[in-house]
Amino acid sequence: MRRISMSVVAAALLGAVAIAGPPASAQKAGGTLVQITQPEPPNLAPYISTSAPISQVTAKVYDGLLEYGFDLKPKPALAEAWEVTPDGKTVTFKLRKGVKFHDGKPFTSADVQFTVMDVLKKVHPRGINTFRDVTAVETPDEHTAIFRLNNAAPYMLSALSGYESPMVPKHVFGQGDIRTHANANQPIGTGAFKFIEWRRGELVRLDKNPDYWRKGLPNLDRIVVRFINDEATRTAALEKGEAHVAGFGGVPYNDAKKLATLPSVEVTTKGYEMISPIVELLINTKKAPFDNQKVRQAVAYAIDRQFVIDNIWFGFGKLATGPISSNFAPSGIYTDNVTKYQVPDGIERANKLLDEAGLPKKDGGIRFEMVHDITPYGPEWQRFGEFVQQRLALIGIKASLRYEDVATWLKRTYTDYDYTLTSNFLYNLPDPVLGVHRAIHGKLIKQGTVFVNGSQWSDPRADELMDKATIEPDPKKRAAYYHEVQKIVVEASPIIWVFELNFPTVVNKRYKDVITSPLGLYTNFAGVSRE
Repeated sequence: MRRISMSVVAAALLGAVAIAGPPASAQKAGGTLVQITQPEPPNLAPYISTSAPISQVTAKVYDGLLEYGFDLKPKPALAEAWEVTPDGKTVTFKLRKGVKFHDGKPFTSADVQFTVMDVLKKVHPRGINTFRDVTAVETPDEHTAIFRLNNAAPYMLSALSGYESPMVPKHVFGQGDIRTHANANQPIGTGAFKFIEWRRGELVRLDKNPDYWRKGLPNLDRIVVRFINDEATRTAALEKGEAHVAGFGGVPYNDAKKLATLPSVEVTTKGYEMISPIVELLINTKKAPFDNQKVRQAVAYAIDRQFVIDNIWFGFGKLATGPISSNFAPSGIYTDNVTKYQVPDGIERANKLLDEAGLPKKDGGIRFEMVHDITPYGPEWQRFGEFVQQRLALIGIKASLRYEDVATWLKRTYTDYDYTLTSNFLYNLPDPVLGVHRAIHGKLIKQGTVFVNGSQWSDPRADELMDKATIEPDPKKRAAYYHEVQKIVVEASPIIWVFELNFPTVVNKRYKDVITSPLGLYTNFAGVSRE
């Protein structure tokens, strides 16, 4: 394991130590948990952006109407009960009484109405699809919210966590433009922890909410979320017990395996069951020559997915066959009966396709040049970018690499469409309507909205099938629709699905009940305690 001196680690964590107080053995009851999140989030506005680092912080600040067990079934949160009519077009939530926002104002049905109708339905990258059929949220009293829908939307009940659909205060965010609101980076929620400060490039501090609606919780006094650029320093901090939890690739994957051998550390891949991430290469299908399907297929054939899993992500993954994770196999939705690009003669097939596309090799064996944008989420992604560059060279495509900060990369990809090929990963979430449609449905080409159809590809038949599947109650018919969707989109290759990622989460064993949900670090940590 890569090691660095104790003095270097101490210096890197000085801000956290100053906040956390004396050593763990001398801390008062409750204590501080230091979480490593990498990279630093671009903002603290989960209702606008689903960038992976954001909710690792904000899920401790914002609650949702519901929470979820490992069986993926909903559990009460801000809503203590709910009822769905037989036709599925009315959902009534009974809200918990006595809940306060962090500024002391009461949480009411008006906040639910505002959050859903004016925020999530309009500006949330996935909310625009999740709540597409919600026509109104009625508020007959302060503790009742009635959702009226055009069509049944059973998937909606899987999308009401504090991570996916955070409830925000109308009295704060109802003033001004939600997209540029002053409180975007000073969040006010009902969660277990209150936002205190964000030291850019260093940390976010969250303190215990003494008025939390779950009496007696949270157990911890404080959470400090650290942003540490150097991967060796992150690993050393966890090894020395100066940081206590990290997931989502915050620790290099080879180091995660080595940390698992320590008696003080547990490494688990639990806590991601509700998101099912798939690593992909996203293609701008509006930019020549990638507006040609054969060129996209050539790149798909050129990528050796198993090499990527084994040598870059150190085995933390499984081959992907398309946009839907094999985690959906038990429901019948998943199929691998699609075009197979992971083949022994992939390079030969790719070169043949490029020849057929009218892109012959010229001087130096180069067909054309392009830029490959690397997802700015850490060293694995840089190595992945270098591997893609090498594989593209084998088929005559000269790719230069560009690595930018998260905010710049997101704007380039989803607002400006100023890219050709970029690496990425997207969550399937608990239903394809929530996690898959956004990437490939024509109606979800929403310029300026992150993580929705950045390829700008659409197909009328695929759109029709997804629309049918959205409201289809028969599981077999629904599965048949999605099987055909997978065949269409994999053949078209607007996205190259590489592998299903199994994130490791590193947890210091002194902290208990850290991963208690299929959303893992995207939960409120109210029940986390320290020995």
